[in-house]
Amino acid sequence: MISTHGRCFTVRVAASLTSLILAVGMLGEALAQENPVQFMSRANAKVARAAALKNHWDGPVDGPKLVKKKKIVFIASDMSDAGISGIYNGVKEAGTSAGWWVLTIDCGGRCNQGAAIVSQALDMKPDGIVLAGVDAATQAKGLAAAAEAKVPVVGWHASVKSGATDGLFTNIATNPKDAAQIAALYGVVESNSKGGIVVFTDNSNAYSQAKSAAIIEVIKQCEGCRLLSVEDIPAADAPSKMLKVVEGLTKRYGAKWNQAIGVNDLYFDLMEKPAIAALLANNKVQCLSAGDGSSLAYKRIKSNNLQIGTVPEPLFMHGWQIVDELNRAFSGGQPSGYVTQVHLVTSQNIAYDGGPKNVFDPGNDYRAQYQRYWAK
Repeated sequence: MISTHGRCFTVRVAASLTSLILAVGMLGEALAQENPVQFMSRANAKVARAAALKNHWDGPVDGPKLVKKKKIVFIASDMSDAGISGIYNGVKEAGTSAGWWVLTIDCGGRCNQGAAIVSQALDMKPDGIVLAGVDAATQAKGLAAAAEAKVPVVGWHASVKSGATDGLFTNIATNPKDAAQIAALYGVVESNSKGGIVVFTDNSNAYSQAKSAAIIEVIKQCEGCRLLSVEDIPAADAPSKMLKVVEGLTKRYGAKWNQAIGVNDLYFDLMEKPAIAALLANNKVQCLSAGDGSSLAYKRIKSNNLQIGTVPEPLFMHGWQIVDELNRAFSGGQPSGYVTQVHLVTSQNIAYDGGPKNVFDPGNDYRAQYQRYWAK
């Protein structure tokens, strides 16, 4: 049991880790050298920590006063993606108190194909730029021009690495390998190490590639699991391609396909469409996501319909962090270095940390924490 201020819930994943030891040969290189008791201790701690309530603030406690009246250009890889739109809403909410203007450029899923999108943003004469879900490596020239113009660029999932990297003042992202491992480990346990698994990924960006590679690594360590297929479906193409892909998978694998793990919830949002849902009616496929945490994902988990877990991003909180990081750049400071830890949502803990509103919004009072030192 995990207890926080008198509230308790059972994490079934943690309780089932004895079977996990038999199913998974190792959890990363560090665990490979440990005996079974050590392995269980560390694996149990990892999963239990991911599923625990997020009501303690572990972010920055000091920073510069909030600078007023700044123009920000928010470059979105695809505003139809729940993660991107959630980040945008968080940035808008946090910037309102300072009178910031937030303008948007929506790439519609095409930013990573070499478009000079940062240069387009610079033409709008911003004070700062947000690169949301766009691979910074594809924007090297634009980022160099932004640096020359002294316009700071903060990324969200713009690189696999967190912090100052790839021409960014800082990049905000949870560790993709950690998120992917938690989703895959939960899937191993829920399938009793008998998963016939399809992985859905988007190889158009490095962050998703890192996730799917980590998912595959865990699956291969599960002796009784079978990796049936890895489907590379870019987010922009998913609405038009998912029906055909799922139709092909059901024909090839039939009842052998009983689990799907996606790098985000978009794929399972689309699986709710009647034509696709009908194809899966006889399969009883368990779906798990290693990212985002869309409102539809929360509803599916609550109703035990298709999806059993997600590793969501704290989208609004990341939006507030983006504003904080830009403010640090405007004030001549350094990035905060804050990296949020992964969180596993299942039917067991979905009633907490924003779950009743179908979103992961940590109960750690982050808004007040930022506003406290912004107002000094």
